[in-house]
Amino acid sequence: MHRLPPVLKAFAARHGDVTLSIDFMDSEVAYEAIRQGHFELAVVTLAPEAHAKIVATPIWRDPLCLVSSPDHYLTNAGKITLAKLCQHPAILPGMNTYTGRMIKRIFDEHEKNLAATMATNYLETIKMMVSVGLGWSLLPNTMLDTSLVQLHCPTIRLERQLGLIHHRDKSLSNAANAFIALLHQHGDNGVSPDE
Repeated sequence: MHRLPPVLKAFAARHGDVTLSIDFMDSEVAYEAIRQGHFELAVVTLAPEAHAKIVATPIWRDPLCLVSSPDHYLTNAGKITLAKLCQHPAILPGMNTYTGRMIKRIFDEHEKNLAATMATNYLETIKMMVSVGLGWSLLPNTMLDTSLVQLHCPTIRLERQLGLIHHRDKSLSNAANAFIALLHQHGDNGVSPDE
């Protein structure tokens, strides 16, 4: 969602006669809705595995940064390790999400018990809770501002892919194709969202 405003603005300016129908849902739910033919396309966190009936196209690389509030213990705790992170509350996306499972996998691979004390699938909510000192998290680097401090843990290097999905066997409308073209223009390989 944090990447869409320039795309939506450009679409509205170029195609004012088209009324967008926008539903907000978790990526996993969107995959199922596309598979069942309930929606024409979706912009989501791409699944790590392929789905037979779904075309998935990467649009943006989305590096995740380890963050805390400026006054959180971890900010001045020296070298950050997975073990040290496990000693402090984490605020993460739910483990039912691709992102949540990606984060948990790192801790599992190193046999560390990650205890997410709070879970929400809304990144802005996670950011707010981290910024007031309730715990640490991993957030997209595009969300960093002065309310957060980026921490460094050599073990954590995470990046997810954001992109669009649509059903392999369904034709796309002209409006959907126009939206897809704008996504590509504003994606990592297209024009800058600021241009």
